Amino acid sequence: MRERLFIILQYLLPQQLLSRAAGALAECRWNWVKQPFINWFIKRYQVDMSEAAEPDPTTYACFNDFFTRALKDDARPLDSGADSVLCPADGSISQLGTIEHGRIFQAKGQSFSLLELLGGNPEHAAPFQGGQFATVYLSPKDYHRVHMPLAGTLTDMIYVPGKLFSVNQTTAENVPELFARNERVVCLFDTEAGPMAVVLVGAMIVASVETVWAGLVAPPRRRLQAQHYGQTAPQLGHGAEMGRFKLGSTAIVLFGPQQVDWASHLVAGSGVSMGEKLGQRRSKPA
Repeated sequence: MRERLFIILQYLLPQQLLSRAAGALAECRWNWVKQPFINWFIKRYQVDMSEAAEPDPTTYACFNDFFTRALKDDARPLDSGADSVLCPADGSISQLGTIEHGRIFQAKGQSFSLLELLGGNPEHAAPFQGGQFATVYLSPKDYHRVHMPLAGTLTDMIYVPGKLFSVNQTTAENVPELFARNERVVCLFDTEAGPMAVVLVGAMIVASVETVWAGLVAPPRRRLQAQHYGQTAPQLGHGAEMGRFKLGSTAIVLFGPQQVDWASHLVAGSGVSMGEKLGQRRSKPA
């Protein structure tokens, strides 16, 4: 009964208004507002500040600066395998597997459309039909910067407006097409394993999403917007930062068919850290 009420409440709440209000609070620089909030958050979610490049919580100008804090250089070592596909973020595996019949498994009887996830353009979806997906859920205590699973050249970025449902397990099991309904930023890359997508999915109370090449992605008019990159396309290295969440959410990684194999020990619910081996590229025939 409690779970059902939780889901119903999300349908009824003014999702955008609440999230924008949370964003304004998270940007507040008044010490008497931001510092108790930061201190409470560290205690409530047992945040390990010893990993942070700046471990003193009083030095952050606002909550968002704290939440998107950088880590020490050795806090997240990158897997050294030449063919390794790196986990893009701290968190846990929501699901991973094969994209079947244009659908991506969500949770317990739920799936969502690959085409809709990527913004509705068949040309963007076609390379991933029959490919592989991995969905990583970032909890509040996690490091909230997202990094490149493989080195790549950005080809397209698509902002897709949408709802802002929570993306926890309860919601994933009860809200149809969850990740294809929520607001998201789709980033498409060319890599040594062919096309790769990293989709940054917004959620309830997620104030905004940023990328390293475009900054804050929050168009004044919340409508689908696509940007194609040509000769000046950003190139990002293996494990390089590509974006961040101001308050947490989900990152979905997509590859085409026969390009990667996910690590055999990873299953739904597995805890993961940014930079660990998520899978590996398949060897090309000689």
